[in-house]
Amino acid sequence: MSRPFETVLVANRGEIACRVQRTARRLGYRTVAVYSDADAGAPHVRQADVAVRLGPGPASESYLNVAAVLDAARRSGADAVHPGYGFLSERADFAAAVEAAGLVFIGPPAEAIRAMGDKAGAKRRMLAAGVPCAPGYLGDDQSDERLTAEAEALGLPLLVKAVAGGGGRGMRLVRQPGELAAALAGARREAESAFGDGRLMLERLITGARHVEVQVFADAHGRAVHLGERDCTAQRRRQKVVEEAPSPIVGTEMRATMGRDAVAAALAVGYRGAGTVEFVVDAEGRHFFLEMNTRLQVEHPVTEAITGLDLVEWQLRIAAGEPLPLTQQQIRFDGHAVEARLYAEDPYAGWTPQTGRVLRWRPADAGIRVDHGLAEGGEVPPYYDAMVAKFVAHGRDRADALRRLRRALADAVLVGPRHNARFLRELLAHPDFTGARMTTTRLDEWAAAGEPLLRRPQPPEAVWQLAAALLGGSGSLGSLGSGLTRPDPGSVGSGLVRPDPALRDPALRAPALRPPPPLRPAGLARLDLVVDCAGERRTLRAPPDEVRVLELDADGRVRWWHDGMQRQAVALRDGDTLHLVVDGDVFAFAEASPWPGTDTASDASCARAPVAGVVAQVLVAPGERVAAGQRLACVEAMKMEMWLEAGAAGLVRAVHAAAKDPVAAGALLVELELDA
Repeated sequence: MSRPFETVLVANRGEIACRVQRTARRLGYRTVAVYSDADAGAPHVRQADVAVRLGPGPASESYLNVAAVLDAARRSGADAVHPGYGFLSERADFAAAVEAAGLVFIGPPAEAIRAMGDKAGAKRRMLAAGVPCAPGYLGDDQSDERLTAEAEALGLPLLVKAVAGGGGRGMRLVRQPGELAAALAGARREAESAFGDGRLMLERLITGARHVEVQVFADAHGRAVHLGERDCTAQRRRQKVVEEAPSPIVGTEMRATMGRDAVAAALAVGYRGAGTVEFVVDAEGRHFFLEMNTRLQVEHPVTEAITGLDLVEWQLRIAAGEPLPLTQQQIRFDGHAVEARLYAEDPYAGWTPQTGRVLRWRPADAGIRVDHGLAEGGEVPPYYDAMVAKFVAHGRDRADALRRLRRALADAVLVGPRHNARFLRELLAHPDFTGARMTTTRLDEWAAAGEPLLRRPQPPEAVWQLAAALLGGSGSLGSLGSGLTRPDPGSVGSGLVRPDPALRDPALRAPALRPPPPLRPAGLARLDLVVDCAGERRTLRAPPDEVRVLELDADGRVRWWHDGMQRQAVALRDGDTLHLVVDGDVFAFAEASPWPGTDTASDASCARAPVAGVVAQVLVAPGERVAAGQRLACVEAMKMEMWLEAGAAGLVRAVHAAAKDPVAAGALLVELELDA
């Protein structure tokens, strides 16, 4: 349905909800936000004209509740619904329900979503339309016996994929015959949980491949265009990390061919609105249809940057019945754009998702675009995707854009949950990335091989010394004060420390500038404080003269002296932890307990949740015997399944959780009585 509307309900959360609201308001539309209990104070809620609660934190009880979303539209007076991406955005039944309620769905027709949402059926349509596809099994027989036989015929490696899948959900890579059974079971279970549809397909893995996708738009008047391609090859666990436009491997002729195929794919299903046709490109430069995402993509800002167009505006205008604003010949491309996804995850521990309170969030002020839905004091909950922000740099060429993006990632300050900012900076500078030699599996290969950029960084010696200087005021982390909010000129590490008056003398600003005298109170020449950081434990003592704190303001900004130069940092206290942000790196110095204790992390008798999340499965019961390495339970958080295994053989003493239970990080799930 295409017709005018006045009020747009955004059926989503986080940065994409904020992004859609921004354009809608600019065009004069009233905006409605929806939220779960976990997002009650989120930015997308605060910036909307009206906000309506959907339900508890888990997506199944809030953002995926179709009845609750439609009721929110009715109560708020919304006459149009924008689904964003993820959640209900590619649910044909949701689009149909929106239309049946007399509302405008700002997206493609339900029939087009259904056609492309069935990945097997979509590939059959593409083959009929002449769009090249990779070999695979698309049949209706879903028995394990048939899937196993088809896998043997296709050969390895191959992908097991959810027929109704998207966003990397319900997908498993099989390299060895013995992995197939677990891949089928895992993909089917995840697909049923995420999409309510456990059907699977098989696809021959094209090794050494790149992921290149084409942005398309179609209107209700039978016209369709493409807006060029995006390269999304840098992925971990089949999910994107960095995207750029244009692709560094696509030339003019290849762009025209892929664009033609993408437009043909959209027209083949009667498409309307924004969509993305994804291709895999082999080492010889041949492209094969992967799938079509029938929604706006996370990475749409790089297309906006090189075209100068607002894709959400196009979506709104097309949904209102207007024709496409430009013809194919009128679309122009300028420069190069790169987007990096800031994830709340630990790239040095298998990309484990992270949750928790945001203590400090200051995006870079470097003339680049940062889309986010974060707020200081807010929470990163375990129920949704791990992406918390997108950094987008546009430059005159690829090198220009990459340099600007690395700088912005170094300048941004996010303290709280662990994140991947340092990893992103190092990836963007890696020769394989700058030389356009990445493949879709390269990051996972690096993780398995222990590539240096995936090894946990350790604080440089100077940062340990800075920590000692900041903690030197009284020998206790408490000297920093909660949140670093009350200045105290008399103590290093407490509020504002005034610089040495001698530094005001211009004659002392020469290269031979001597370090300022110590700014610690007299009598504190030694500090004995046991601190843990990045897996290392040290006893901190007063630093040598090479490191001096010159100024520490009430906002935690530190000016410090090291190696003959003044440097900048950010210091923030949270309980017994001192967070230091130095040159874009975040290090947490936690005061070690003086009391002896048990290392529960290495206690084989206790299986604990590795992160906050939801229990997906419990495979054991009290009284059952288990072997070392046997799977006990599975916790799902932020699109990732994490299995807990028995650390040793024994008897299950107790089970403390059931499927669908929310759990905190470190929660005890299964207790074992170990064999002697």
